[in-house]
Amino acid sequence: MTSEALAHLSNNLLYSAMAVYAVAMYCYAAELAFGTPRRRSAELPDRELVAVGASPAYDVPGSTVATDEDATRQSKASRLGRVAVSLTVLAFALHASSVLTRGLSAGRPPWGNMFEFSTTGALAVTGVFLVLLTRKDVRYLGVFVILPVLLTLGLAVAVLYTESAQLVPALKSVWLLIHVTAAIIASGIFTIGFCQSVCYLVQERRERVPAAERGPSFMDRLPPAAVLDRSAYKMHAFAYPIWTFAVIAGAIWAENAWGRYWGWDPKETWAFITWLVYTCYLHARATAGWKGRRAAYLAGLGYATFLFNYLVVNIWLVGFHSYAGVG
Repeated sequence: MTSEALAHLSNNLLYSAMAVYAVAMYCYAAELAFGTPRRRSAELPDRELVAVGASPAYDVPGSTVATDEDATRQSKASRLGRVAVSLTVLAFALHASSVLTRGLSAGRPPWGNMFEFSTTGALAVTGVFLVLLTRKDVRYLGVFVILPVLLTLGLAVAVLYTESAQLVPALKSVWLLIHVTAAIIASGIFTIGFCQSVCYLVQERRERVPAAERGPSFMDRLPPAAVLDRSAYKMHAFAYPIWTFAVIAGAIWAENAWGRYWGWDPKETWAFITWLVYTCYLHARATAGWKGRRAAYLAGLGYATFLFNYLVVNIWLVGFHSYAGVG
């Protein structure tokens, strides 16, 4: 196939992936809306491995036994959840094929501009989510994960789209593959951690209300706040060394390209700020015993600096890293 044909195929595959993502998100939302609440306990077994199709419950002392109607309702909701996972796998395959054909059309790694970084970054988010699903049942995150993926892809095709073309000279380096790959993987993991932190904040506030005074809510389908807090911490702790490596690799690449390791370019500066905030987050949890709301707010600040780097710095601030391709 010609380069133009591959680029056209890539676009069609991306549109198809977005359509499947949208249906999957609807199924995740339906499972949350129609499933029966999880039962909770003082012991929160977050280390338990659960099959993808399973839906573990956290038993509460004194909780009532599920009725036949509840069991039927939960069975239907679980079926919707399994359909959602299958659709997510299909969307991921279409999405990955789109990224691959985009790279083949240009004869290079497919992340030379903002459009390509956005589509590949969204792919990383979905990939991390699917990997998590192989270890435990985190279908409750489906809506919160697929929504930002769809928003990112919508931004990419509507605002950031750039025709497939060759790289600018400064990007023609093996460090493009090393540095940007690490940054993309870290961004995907940070996004999942951020989603869990947001869910924690909502769940923690809900749990502060006496059970008798709470109305029904889809949040009843989520794990306890303490489980969400620990899960978010694990995701951030896993992403942190990958982001650290990405920053170091970027400095080495800068020395090869521009003859200096660090020049306080806007993108370098904000990548360092993101690293610094997440360093404070992990340090506060490990040494000061921070957990819960304070830790979640700090994690949210770290993700806000990442988004600022991704959107504002890449598009509006001028520096050596001005390769957005927008305009």
